[in-house]
Amino acid sequence: MHSSDCVDLPQQLIHSIHQALDLNPDSINNPLDELSNEFKSVDVLNQLFPDGNTDSLHVQKPPLSQLEAVQGRLAEDERLLQQEILMLEDELGRDQDPSRIQLIQEMISDVLGQMSRIREKASESEAVVRNITKDIQNLDLAKKNLTTSMTTLKRLQMLGNALTQLEDQVREKRYSEAAQTLAAVKEISAAFKSYTTVPFIARLWKRVQQVTGEVRAQVDAEFEAFYLQDPSKLTRTSQITDACAVVDVLGLDVRTQLIERYVAIELKEYRRIFRANDEAGHLDNISRRFAWFRRLLTSHETETDRVFPVEWRVGWWLFTKFVAITRDDLSTLLSKAGPSLTLKLLLETLQQTTEFESAMSKKWAAPVALGQLDEILSAASSPTAPVQPMSSAFEPHLGIFVEAQDKALADMLAPHRNPKTRGSLDAVTRPSTAGSTPRASLSADDRGELTPIVMPSSTELFYFYAQSLDQCAKLSTDQALFDLYGIQKKWLKIYAGPPHTPTRKSLDAHFDAAELRRTCLVVNTADYCQRTALELEDKIKEKIAERFKEKVTLQMERDLFMSVISGAINCQLRELETACEGAFTALSRVNWSVPNQVTGYSAYVDDLVKVIEQVADQIKHLVEQKKFVRNLLDKACGLVLTRFTNALIKSRPLREIGAEQLLIDLGVLKSCLLKLPDHDISPVHSYTRSLTKITTRLEALLKVIVTPVDPAEGFILNYTLLIGDASFSNFQKILDLKGTPKAEQNSLLDAFVTIASTKTELNSTSFLSSLDMDPPPTVTCGSPGASRVALPLVMTPSGGSDGALGVLNSPPSSGPPTGLSTEGTAMKGSEPGQKREVFSDIRRFVSFGLRRDTQPT
Repeated sequence: MHSSDCVDLPQQLIHSIHQALDLNPDSINNPLDELSNEFKSVDVLNQLFPDGNTDSLHVQKPPLSQLEAVQGRLAEDERLLQQEILMLEDELGRDQDPSRIQLIQEMISDVLGQMSRIREKASESEAVVRNITKDIQNLDLAKKNLTTSMTTLKRLQMLGNALTQLEDQVREKRYSEAAQTLAAVKEISAAFKSYTTVPFIARLWKRVQQVTGEVRAQVDAEFEAFYLQDPSKLTRTSQITDACAVVDVLGLDVRTQLIERYVAIELKEYRRIFRANDEAGHLDNISRRFAWFRRLLTSHETETDRVFPVEWRVGWWLFTKFVAITRDDLSTLLSKAGPSLTLKLLLETLQQTTEFESAMSKKWAAPVALGQLDEILSAASSPTAPVQPMSSAFEPHLGIFVEAQDKALADMLAPHRNPKTRGSLDAVTRPSTAGSTPRASLSADDRGELTPIVMPSSTELFYFYAQSLDQCAKLSTDQALFDLYGIQKKWLKIYAGPPHTPTRKSLDAHFDAAELRRTCLVVNTADYCQRTALELEDKIKEKIAERFKEKVTLQMERDLFMSVISGAINCQLRELETACEGAFTALSRVNWSVPNQVTGYSAYVDDLVKVIEQVADQIKHLVEQKKFVRNLLDKACGLVLTRFTNALIKSRPLREIGAEQLLIDLGVLKSCLLKLPDHDISPVHSYTRSLTKITTRLEALLKVIVTPVDPAEGFILNYTLLIGDASFSNFQKILDLKGTPKAEQNSLLDAFVTIASTKTELNSTSFLSSLDMDPPPTVTCGSPGASRVALPLVMTPSGGSDGALGVLNSPPSSGPPTGLSTEGTAMKGSEPGQKREVFSDIRRFVSFGLRRDTQPT
């Protein structure tokens, strides 16, 4: 039987059957009782016959012994189900008896009738209760209306009495009592605002407004008479003090109007005396303005201020109005001055202004939450038109100050920008700046002379920067300070400047000690400048306005100083290369066919080691930052080993004795290079590892050359063991270095091709692949290992003028950049994982075959 034979029942029908039979689908244990479209007859048969065999349809094949028992059990289940169906049919027949259904309908009708009668009785009861409580509700409403009427009439009576008292008190100028009465009138009258449609209330409301107006007019007259009387004859101070209480009740607008009137009268004389077109109102007389206001404020505090309440802050209003008038006058005077405005007058005037504002701010610091000038000005001015400080009038004219700083920097750096007047470059000075100060110690050279650690001009420059920055920050932290930042940024770039080519004082093969000292001075100075420039950037960001902070950066200038350091190091390497030129020339001219035995290291090695040690010792002693010394040693190591390799190639043929001699010379040179780093130059182990890597390859090259070509198989196996490649061209380079005759090379090359083709583990290239058999006379400075200080090779010019640090020339720009390994110039190791090829170029193989055929025997 397949599951497809089942009859699919609608889901709604299955759900209805479950409800009718009160069945829970989750509690059905017998799968035959389950009504579902997911009924699986195969699973039922497998449950009935669990011990049978399984056929291709996964149906258990029952044994014959169980078949009768299962049939009997199913027949019994069928009989029980049939009995249950008959019982249910009998019960359904009884439930569907017409007489019983009629009885049930009659009972339902009786229930509905009783519910209707209950509803009618409830309505009758509600009507009875409403009639009983109707009089009580009317009495409650009458009580509420009576209470409200009594309260309103009482308030109306109180308002009338208060108005009468207020009129009498104002007429008799009893302002202390009038203030309390007026406050009561305003509070009581507010309750009648909704009743103004009533004629009597409307007349009373009009009377309140009229009396309030009369009070205000009389108070205005009192204050006007008080303002205009002789200050030395104040006779009504207590009366005015009481009137201030009435003003507070009248409202803030009345108080503001009276204070502004008082301020206008007090400053009327100031406007007359210090008019912009009079002598007293000129910029150079600004101190007289401040002195006049101080006298006015003193007179106000001693004679008039005690009349006004403290919370009125009349002194603030006086100061704010004075600031507004003076700022307008200053703006007019500064605009009229135009080109005739001098820096001295501008700074003196601005300094006096800021000092006056600071003094006033400190004077009222206690009552102010933040104690700031802006708090005082905003508290005593209109929110829609706040008063700005007087010093803000100078902001558009501070370009004069910035231009003066630009001119001062140009004059200060003029001697240092001119190579002919650089006498102060080597002057002994103690470096100092406001921000960062290098080690203030001086070193002595071999002649007992003192050498400065950094150029004096650098310390002077940053000291001037710190002073001008502090001075400008006191004047303004907005656009003027940002403009000053632009000027300082420009002169930092000019100070670093592009290099010009210096001329050597002599053409001999010795290094120039004075030139080395100058390069060390440049390294120290450029490092000091780039570190101090970072501190300068932080200080500018600390002082400048928030909207300019993101625009402030000196990273480009710091990178330029790092380029200067790179150029100086390259100049030091050039001096080292010049000093080593004689030794390498001697090496390249050695005829290795003459010696027949090895007697120790060669004579040129002594000169080479001596020069390297002298140059390194001088630089290590004079350069402050040891990371730059490490960078120089990396490059110097690569330079020396590259020149050694090039000289070795030029001196070919080497022969076995020559290669053995060169191995000894290389060992002495390696020992010298390993001793160059001091303990304070880290990491020494990486330098040693890089140096050892290159010298190991050189040693492998020389060891292959030392090996005799006879027997050929042994020579080739030694090559594959030491060099580790199957390159035809690389093997030919070894034969050329050994000076092997052309006739012997053919047989050796044939044998090499045969042997290399059987060694699949060999690489297709090695460090010999980049070995130039016709090296140039000079090399680009390289490094045996990656330096920790990444410096560019050549300084990139960014301006048209020579800078104070632009006194050095860089090596040629061709070749790998500074900091790369020498492996990229003279020797390049094989890359792991490259595909092995005996002949990577088919044309090379064809040319080799043609050469063999045409080679004379």
